[in-house]
Amino acid sequence: MAEIDPTRRTFISYIDRTREFYRAQGYSRPYEWAHYEEVPFVIAEKPVTELKVALVTTASPMLNSRNLTKRPPKSPWSAPTNAPPDALYTEDLAWDKGATHTKDPETFLPIKACEALISQGSLGGLTERFHGVPTEYSKRRTIERDAPEILTRLREDEAEAAILVPL
Repeated sequence: MAEIDPTRRTFISYIDRTREFYRAQGYSRPYEWAHYEEVPFVIAEKPVTELKVALVTTASPMLNSRNLTKRPPKSPWSAPTNAPPDALYTEDLAWDKGATHTKDPETFLPIKACEALISQGSLGGLTERFHGVPTEYSKRRTIERDAPEILTRLREDEAEAAILVPL
C-alpha cells in the first residue's frame, strides 16, 4: 500500500484556485480576501427569542419576471418582508449550474423559515424589510459603499440582529 503524503492536499483549495485565476488574468498583485482588523459585531443583549432580525441576501432583484438574462445593477436594495419575490436574479454568479439550481429563493432568502421560527417562539421577529447586497468582487466597494449602506438600512429598520444569507 502506498504511503499518503501528508503535505499533499486531497481537496481543491478555493483560495489557491482564486489566486491562480487572478494571476492567469494578468493581475500584478495576488487576490486579497476581504478581512477586518476590528469586527463590528457584538453579543446580543437579549435572547434570540426576543430579537428583531433583518435578513440580508447576496442575490439581486429581478428587473422583471420575464427577462431572466438582463443583469440588474450591483447595488444594495430592499423590499418588504411581507411580500417576498417569487424569484431573484442569480445567473451572473459562479455556481455549479449542472449540479444544482437557484429556483427556490427560500434557500437564500429564508423568510418562510424565519416565520416558522417566530411562530414557534424561537425567533423574536423580522424587520418589515429584507435587504440585498448583490455579490460584488470589489473589496473596496464592499467596505466603502455597500456595507455602510446596509448598516444604515438596518438601523432605519431598528434591526437588533442580521442574518447574512450568501447565495
